[in-house]
Amino acid sequence: MAGHSKWANIKRKKGANDAKRGKLWTKLLREVQVASKLGGPDADANPRLRDAVSEAKSSNVPKDNIERAIKRGAGNDDHSSFEEITYEGYGPAGVAMLIECLTDNRNRSIADVRAAVTKRGGNIGESGSVAWMFAKKGVITILKENSAEEKLMDVALEAGAEDIKDEGDVWEVLTETTSFSDVKEALESENISIESASITAIPSNTVQIAGDDAEKMLKLLDVLEDLDDVQKVYANFDMDESEIERLS
Repeated sequence: MAGHSKWANIKRKKGANDAKRGKLWTKLLREVQVASKLGGPDADANPRLRDAVSEAKSSNVPKDNIERAIKRGAGNDDHSSFEEITYEGYGPAGVAMLIECLTDNRNRSIADVRAAVTKRGGNIGESGSVAWMFAKKGVITILKENSAEEKLMDVALEAGAEDIKDEGDVWEVLTETTSFSDVKEALESENISIESASITAIPSNTVQIAGDDAEKMLKLLDVLEDLDDVQKVYANFDMDESEIERLS
């Protein structure tokens, strides 16, 4: 899973403070709102909304907040007029990045993203320069203590999962985006506790990083994710477990 897993593992070990959690909730609710506006408030008929709600719930966003975001989007109020933009570029050591934004000010977004990337030794590229390296997948993370491998495989694969990977202290269930919700619901119906669930972008190849490059890359990810307009960042780096422990 490369950058997705390594960064997720480090964040999990560090823990999330209240400020970071609040910012994450804001971004998840913004996606719920936009999904409701674009495809309607019925999650059963709107796959994007269904996945957005699922991801928000997996991050413990209160149900009332989610319902209000759906209503705001369906009501087409002025605050739901966000634009989707994806920036592509490279970070330290040539790590490829996709930076997904939801913004009401395109000029502000590119200025903030470009400043963050160039300040840390990277650069923003042309559209299409790195997108071909990534494929969208559903990723469901389960702590190993919450499920035996055999049961997890039986339930997940039967529901349409693509693969199950061992990522240290967690299992990661991979799905096609179209079967993501079905697999998640099947796991929940079997009382398998889910640590996180989201649609992410998986790189087809990776860049091994360590030392100063690893520190710079993780700092860049932290800074980008802290920007209000940035929803998600995907990167194609890999790291040794010893390096993850050092940086956690």
